[in-house]
Amino acid sequence: MIVRTTVKSIQDIMRQDVGVDGDAQRISQLTWLFFLKIIDDQDQELDLTKDGYRSPIPKKFQWRNWAADPEGITGQALLDFVNDELFPALKDLKPTGKPGDRRRVVRDVFEDAYNYMKSGHLIRQVINKISQIDFNNLDERRHFGEFYEQLLNDLQSAGNAGEYYTPRAVTAFMVDRIDPHPGEILFDPACGTGGFLSCAIRHMENNGYVKTPKQREKMEDALRAVEKKQLPHMLCVTNMLLHGIEDPSFVRHDNTLARPLISWSKDERVDIVVTNPPFGGREEDGIENNFPTFRTKETADLFLALIVRLLKPSGRAAVVLPDGTLFGEGIKTRLKDHLMEECNLHTIVRLPNSVFKPYASIGTNLLFFEKGTPTKEIWFFEHRVPEGQKAYSMTKPIQLQHFQECINWWGGKDRKGREETPQAWRVTAEEVKARGYNLDIKNPHAVADDHGDPKTLLADLVRAETETAGLRDQLKAILAEALAR
Repeated sequence: MIVRTTVKSIQDIMRQDVGVDGDAQRISQLTWLFFLKIIDDQDQELDLTKDGYRSPIPKKFQWRNWAADPEGITGQALLDFVNDELFPALKDLKPTGKPGDRRRVVRDVFEDAYNYMKSGHLIRQVINKISQIDFNNLDERRHFGEFYEQLLNDLQSAGNAGEYYTPRAVTAFMVDRIDPHPGEILFDPACGTGGFLSCAIRHMENNGYVKTPKQREKMEDALRAVEKKQLPHMLCVTNMLLHGIEDPSFVRHDNTLARPLISWSKDERVDIVVTNPPFGGREEDGIENNFPTFRTKETADLFLALIVRLLKPSGRAAVVLPDGTLFGEGIKTRLKDHLMEECNLHTIVRLPNSVFKPYASIGTNLLFFEKGTPTKEIWFFEHRVPEGQKAYSMTKPIQLQHFQECINWWGGKDRKGREETPQAWRVTAEEVKARGYNLDIKNPHAVADDHGDPKTLLADLVRAETETAGLRDQLKAILAEALAR
């Protein structure tokens, strides 16, 4: 079967329902339904492979018992069952606390989930389509996993939901440079839809680090993630199930910043942080009190302070941050001083404004640093849009191969042999301090654009303004004539 065609037909059915409004709601509705089908398929496999296995979902609410029969419950009876029985039961699941118990995963997914559909007949049609996908079939699961990535990519145009998605080329590049291994504790404190986690899993598998069940278990045991909002949390958990993670309970539905900075103890330190913390947003009142040295409500700043705290000695991080963090003053200056004293901020990759379009059109940067030794010098690399292309877009997004020039320049694991190029330059820590910790350092090798003679430009502007004023007067006259009739 063709997974993409099946899911497209599901979306077409959902568009007929008056209760589903927009892409974000449609994706949310799709995800909790897919989640239940994936869990049920996994349960049936685990029943055969694990002695004494018990499903986290009560028998009455397992997919096979209420959804699998194509001629089963439908209409108002199905709608009542979903709203009045299924959702309340799954929201109220009581975890046992035992290892491998997935009840908390199910409960957290449904905690703030909602059934948007108003037609029980249309829900039945959607369910019947979903039932056609066998998630125990590795080929079908792979195809669905690829389509799920596209579904997550669609979030970029789904209003504010775009903030949860980092272009996969960016996550893949960052993870590739960090190079995680099984057993290294990897943490994403603002995990969104799980892009960094899924890239890390693929990286370890594709590089041959995970070959045995024991290595797989070691990898899974070392993953950590937190997501504050319900929709991306649900998407992330489902993403982990699709990547073969049996127990994605390490993805917590919480606000990482809600804890006082000082309360993070040594035994909670991690080897790796890869993340794209929300920027441009502000935390709720009181959160800033958890960070007395860096008292601010700006989310990206608080996350940066937390990341420095959470890294073990020799721990490494790759973080997406906006230009505002680089040139900002006040608390930002103190924060950058702290970062450079506690860590070796060895590389900043400067990205063009269009990488995160259409969700955001601001300059972003990839900061790579290691805990334990102060910064002596920082290398900058300016990533450029491919030749012949003005900007990245939805139809021409950034691809991993676009980072190849930076990868070739990087200098391997030890970053040896780096040289200044038209896109790469080096700045000492002393120079940064002399600039008041302003890290918004432009490429010294770049040739300034020739915008033309100022007098000519000014004359062109005056001429254009005069022409605009004339057109405006004509339009007023036409409107006045029309109203006088």
